[in-house]
Amino acid sequence: MERALILNCSPVRTGATARIAEAISEALEGRFDARRACIDDYRFDFCRGCRSCHATARCVMDDDVTRLMDEFEQADVIVCVSPSYWADVPGQFKAFIDRCTPWCNTHEPHARLSPGKRGYAVALRTGPGMRECERIIGTIEHFYGHLEIECRGRLGLCGVERREDVDDRLDEIKAFCDQII
Repeated sequence: MERALILNCSPVRTGATARIAEAISEALEGRFDARRACIDDYRFDFCRGCRSCHATARCVMDDDVTRLMDEFEQADVIVCVSPSYWADVPGQFKAFIDRCTPWCNTHEPHARLSPGKRGYAVALRTGPGMRECERIIGTIEHFYGHLEIECRGRLGLCGVERREDVDDRLDEIKAFCDQII
C-alpha cells in the first residue's frame, strides 16, 4: 500500500488546519497508509544562508529537518495543508522550506528524494477571497517543484477560521481527496 504524508503546516495542533489534515487522512484511509504530522512536531533552526549545501548537498546544522525529509522520502503522496498567516504560509513552514535547500534542484550537487512523488496543496483562510489561497498554494507548488515532486492537485478553502468551520466543508474536502491517486 502506498504511503501518504499529510503535513499540517500550522504550528497549531488542534485548529482548523489540523482538522482539515484529519479529514484528509480519514478520506485516504483504505487507499493509502496515511500519516499525519504537524510542523510543530519538529525542531529546527533558520537557514543561515551560508550556502555550504550548494557544495556538499548537506546542511551544516543537524536537527529535525532531516527527520521530516525522511518522512517525505517514505511517502509516495505528500499533502501540505497551510493556513494563511498575513497572506502567506506560516513562518515555521517557510523556515522549513528554506532549510530544504540541500534537496533543491537549483544547484549541483543536491540531495534528492526518490522520483515519482506526487504532491497536493491545500490552503485555508478566514476571509472570502481566493487570491490569498492562490498565493499560499503557489508557495507550496514552488516548493514541490524544486524538490521534483509533481503537484497534481490543489484546494483553496475560504471562510475557515475555527475547527468547527471545517465541518461545513467536509464534502468539498472528500471530493478533493477522491482525486488523490
